[in-house]
Amino acid sequence: MTDITRLDTGPRMSQAAIHNGTIYLAGQVGAPGASVTDQTRDCLAKVDALLARAGSDKTKLLQVTIWLADMADFAEMNAVWDAWVPEGHAPARATGEAKLATPDYRVEVIAIAAA
Repeated sequence: MTDITRLDTGPRMSQAAIHNGTIYLAGQVGAPGASVTDQTRDCLAKVDALLARAGSDKTKLLQVTIWLADMADFAEMNAVWDAWVPEGHAPARATGEAKLATPDYRVEVIAIAAA
């Protein structure tokens, strides 16, 4: 049996779970009420920090799912994403529209990476 390491575990969820060389991140959100640009930057900074704590980085991303409260914000989010993702290391990615936890959240990023 392989051990599972969890980061920042609370009563409901962990921010990351690491198993068998794969890192699974919980959905990361930015500051409520901020712009899509700022929320996307916040989300991606949290992804960077969690991956670093797990011994990885964004060049090892395997898959990313991005939820937007409104697909009208797709281009604004992508402007931040395109500046952040390392050239030649873009993961498989999906983006969709969803009602997020509160109306103040406009972006949520969920990632899976290799350790």
